[in-house]
Amino acid sequence: MERMRGRRLFPVREEQLPALARGTGCGPGASQLPLPLPAQLTQRLDLQGNVLQEIPPAAFRDLPHLTHLDLRHCQVGLVAEGAFRGLGRLLLLNLASNRLRALPQEALDGLGSLQRLELAGNLLEELRPGTFGALGAVTTLNLAHNALVYLPAMAFQGLVRARWLQLSHNALSVLAPEALAGLPALRRLSLHHNELQALPGAALSQARGLACLELGHNPFTYMGEEDELALPGLRELRLDHGALQALDARAFARCPRLHTLDLRGNQLDALPPLQGLGQLRRLQLQGNPLWCGCRARPLLEWLARARVRSDGACWGPRRLRGEALDALRPSDLRCPGPGAEEEAEELKAARPRAPDGAPGEEAGAAGPCPRSCVCVPESRHSSCEGRGLQAVPRGFPNDTQLLDLRRNRFPVVPQAAFPGLGRLVSLHLQHCGLTELEAGALAGLDSLVYLYLSDNRLSGLSAAALEGAPRLGYLYLERNRFVRVPGAALLALPSLFSLHLQDNALDHLAPGDLAGGRALRWLYLSGNRLARVSPGALGPARELEQLHLDRNRLGEVPTEALEGLPALLELQLSGNPLRALRDGAFRPVGRSLQHLFLNSSGLEQISPGAFSGLGPRLRSLHLQKNQLRTLHALSGLSELELVDLSGNPFHCDCQLLPLHKWLAGLNLRMGATCASPPSARGQRVKAAAAVFEACPGRAARKAKRTPAPRPGARGTPVKGRQQKANKEYKGLEGHGP
Repeated sequence: MERMRGRRLFPVREEQLPALARGTGCGPGASQLPLPLPAQLTQRLDLQGNVLQEIPPAAFRDLPHLTHLDLRHCQVGLVAEGAFRGLGRLLLLNLASNRLRALPQEALDGLGSLQRLELAGNLLEELRPGTFGALGAVTTLNLAHNALVYLPAMAFQGLVRARWLQLSHNALSVLAPEALAGLPALRRLSLHHNELQALPGAALSQARGLACLELGHNPFTYMGEEDELALPGLRELRLDHGALQALDARAFARCPRLHTLDLRGNQLDALPPLQGLGQLRRLQLQGNPLWCGCRARPLLEWLARARVRSDGACWGPRRLRGEALDALRPSDLRCPGPGAEEEAEELKAARPRAPDGAPGEEAGAAGPCPRSCVCVPESRHSSCEGRGLQAVPRGFPNDTQLLDLRRNRFPVVPQAAFPGLGRLVSLHLQHCGLTELEAGALAGLDSLVYLYLSDNRLSGLSAAALEGAPRLGYLYLERNRFVRVPGAALLALPSLFSLHLQDNALDHLAPGDLAGGRALRWLYLSGNRLARVSPGALGPARELEQLHLDRNRLGEVPTEALEGLPALLELQLSGNPLRALRDGAFRPVGRSLQHLFLNSSGLEQISPGAFSGLGPRLRSLHLQKNQLRTLHALSGLSELELVDLSGNPFHCDCQLLPLHKWLAGLNLRMGATCASPPSARGQRVKAAAAVFEACPGRAARKAKRTPAPRPGARGTPVKGRQQKANKEYKGLEGHGP
């Protein structure tokens, strides 16, 4: 088996690895690769193209000097926990083009110096929070060309130096609001070629340091200020080759430093002057059916006034077709003037139309399309968004996968409202004033996965209304009028994965409310009026991973209700009037919980045993913006990677000494600062050693460590120092609570 020394790279061929190629060298029971002693000096190892299949624990422990390891095209389907332990100097690990479907929790442990991780071209379907927790030096993570469908909260926790995250060419359709939290150094995010149907503004805004965001080739149809995209440092935004039909003037108002906006290859026939973009210099509009009629005048005036270069061309009217947008002047448009009425008629004729009451043909479309709607055969998306419709239209192409009916005016979805749409995957019915879905409304929608019913007037749903959509996995019911969870309706949804009921009027979660939620993994109940979660109410949802109960009226942690949730990873309780935490508050989920949010909960007191039972799996603890003046050391939480204690009025006296010592032993930024006494105000609790110098025990230990003065040596006598310490301690006592 060929090896190399120093910095020379020798490819290792399959015939030189007989044991590995046969699967015996890395099979079950093998503890390491068969390497001779000289290989211990190897720095670069190329194993690509072999048939390793599995990387066992400590497989490379005899290669402590390795800096580059290439395992591409090795048919690797399993990486065992601790597979790379001992490679503390490794800078590049390339596992691209293998068969990985999952990464165990500790598969990447021991790679503290790793700077680049390549996982592209695998079969990864999900990322578990904590997977990358040991990779604090990584700057580039490549997860392109996998099978990711969703990103859970804190998916990339631990990647504090990551600057480029590549997630392109996946099947991502959902990003949890905290999916990108914990990435303070991220500058470039690649999410192009995914299935994002709405801009995940809340999730993207977690990565506040982003300079480049790539979102092209996603099926967006609309973007507005309500998408809440807030990236103060963003310079380049790519939204090319999507399905955009409309853009709100303030869609990017909270991205004030944006320099380049790429909107090529969408379906925009008009664009308003974009507000809040004082630094925008380049607007790419090629491939859009821009109509250079009278209503384009505000756009042209804005482009000239703001000195923005654009490269779009007019699709119409006929006399201006092909004219570069940059070459036009507002006076070239007929507003009004000779020919203005003729151009208006031309625009009307150019839009999709059909005979009254019958399906019609869109120009260039391969199938039928209802009047006033747009059906795009290439993307299999159909949209009637914002057309003032008073009834659900019919006659869409049978291969439609996304149907956007947002912002219309029909209060009822009738029985069999979507005939012939057996391939429909995503249905958007937000902002339609809906009060009812009749029985059989979704009949025949066998492929439906996403149903958006947010921002309507629904107060109930029946099982009969949802029958006919057995594969429905994501149900969005935010901002409606529900006072109870529609438990009966859930019985018709055996595949329901994620239920969104934020900002309704729920006041109680009772046993039976989730009887149909046996497959449920995400439950969002934020922003309701919940004052009680009864024991047993959550019991049927044993697979639950995320539970969001923030912004409710809970006066205490619903400890008994957490029984029977062995898979719970994230618990959101922030924004409730908790005030105090009692002993064992989270014990029922202690073996699984990884992320706990208790911020902005008015907490004044935390019992010393409040977190008992929460062991080594807990990765993040959020206690910011409470009213804590003191806090015991959290010594039992040994694997914490993020602790946020900012915004608490800590009183830095000797009662806080245990917390100070615990914080001083952690290589984490906590944000805890002293609010009192005045002499310590503003100091970090972790670093305020002088504040605690005179505390009993601390001074005694220091005196014990200090060698006795030599005869004749200068300095303060021990007795004098002790008297001074006692005097300082008494002064600190005077500032106690």
